Amino acid sequence: MKRPGLRLGVVAALLYGFLYAPLAAVVVASFNAARFGAEWRGFTLEWYRTLGGDAQAWVATRCTLEVALASTLVATVLGTLLGYGLERGRFPGRDACHWLLQIPVFLPDIVLAVALLLFYAAAEQLMGGPERGRLTMILAHVTFEIPFVAIVVRARLLGIDPALEEAARDLGADEWRTFRWVTLPLLRPGILAGAMLAFTLSLDDFVVSFFTNGPGATTLPILIYSSVKRGVTPEINALSTLVVLASLAGTLGAAWLQRKRRPG
Repeated sequence: MKRPGLRLGVVAALLYGFLYAPLAAVVVASFNAARFGAEWRGFTLEWYRTLGGDAQAWVATRCTLEVALASTLVATVLGTLLGYGLERGRFPGRDACHWLLQIPVFLPDIVLAVALLLFYAAAEQLMGGPERGRLTMILAHVTFEIPFVAIVVRARLLGIDPALEEAARDLGADEWRTFRWVTLPLLRPGILAGAMLAFTLSLDDFVVSFFTNGPGATTLPILIYSSVKRGVTPEINALSTLVVLASLAGTLGAAWLQRKRRPG
């Protein structure tokens, strides 16, 4: 009985090693005193101190956070309304809408990026704007974040007993009060999880941002890409490590919120 468990443990260890070894190499390299080569020359925080004084990195960080916060706010509101409507609403074509919601999730990023680029180019030509920049990047991020928020919110709604809402209506509460005082508190962890997931996706995104950005709208992934073309430096390893940690924190936070106070 122990051998199958041991074998599964070895396979799992090899699999996780295959997945996370490259990330671990970047993290270790960011603390390596050697500027060139992979030889370990000792532990140092010099590359993080250098990165802290890099004005270009600070500008990219600010742009990244502004895009992520703005797109997350809009996507969370719209995604929550969409998820609630698909789960609690009854209307013709509801199943088709649910199916269409899955398409952006599985659609390759490059396809979505090219489609958005063509759309913005046509809008700029036919309607006079907006020019590509921070606004178009925010709108693009909202586009791919909404389905993820809606799916998380809808999954949370599936675990909420409709009898609780029916009881509130039986006691005289109208539809808005039922949603405000019964549904929303139960749904709040799912909304927060969807928002955190959307924020993490925005921080990580490169392809869509690269195709829809403009002058003065450089995010951290774009900065890393442009810097790597000139060669990988310890500062890039440090910046990549910070992005990985931020993404990990967002992912773990979303997972924790989804498990928090499960209904029933």
